[in-house]
Amino acid sequence: MIATLFESPIGELLLTASDSALTGVWFPGRGELPAAPANDGHAPANAVLARACEQLAEYFAGERTTFAVPLEPGGTAFQRRVWEALRAIPYGTTLSYSELARRLGDVRATRAVGAANGRNPIPIIVPCHRVVGADGSLTGFGGGLDRKRWLLEHEGVRDLVQHSSPNVIDEPPHPDVARHPGV
Repeated sequence: MIATLFESPIGELLLTASDSALTGVWFPGRGELPAAPANDGHAPANAVLARACEQLAEYFAGERTTFAVPLEPGGTAFQRRVWEALRAIPYGTTLSYSELARRLGDVRATRAVGAANGRNPIPIIVPCHRVVGADGSLTGFGGGLDRKRWLLEHEGVRDLVQHSSPNVIDEPPHPDVARHPGV
C-alpha cells in the first residue's frame, strides 16, 4: 500500500492505494490510520493516487459530481453491496439508512446498513456522507459531523435538521506520507 496527503477545504486527507486501485480516504486525527510508506513528496506515488487527487480537487472546486477512480475497499460482501449502493446516491441528495436498506432489499437491515456505512474506507468518493437519519438529521460520519455538514452544503443540500458548529479541526500532518496540494 502507498499513500499521499491531499489538502482539502475540510482538512488534510490521507489517500491510500494499491498498485491498481484506491483503498482508502482517511481523516488524520480521527481514529487509527493505516500504515503506508511515504512517497517522494513531490507528487502522488502512483497513477491511481494522482487520479484520485485530481478528481477530489475537481469535486472541491465544484467541477465534479461523480468519481471515476478504480476502487478496492476490502470489506465483507454485504459491506461492498452497501458501498456500491452509496455510489448510486446522486450528488446533492440525501437518503435515510432505512431507505438505503429498502433499496438493498431488506428494510429490516437498517442497522446493518448503518454499520456498513460507518465502516466505509473511502468516504467522499463513496459518498457515505449522503446518508442521514430518517428525520433528515445528521448522524455519524468518520470525519465528524462538521465535515459531513460541509460536504452536504457544498453539494447544495440545505434542509439539514441537526445543527453543529462549522469549524474544521486543523490536523497535524501524518509523518509517514508526503503532502499533495489540493484546492
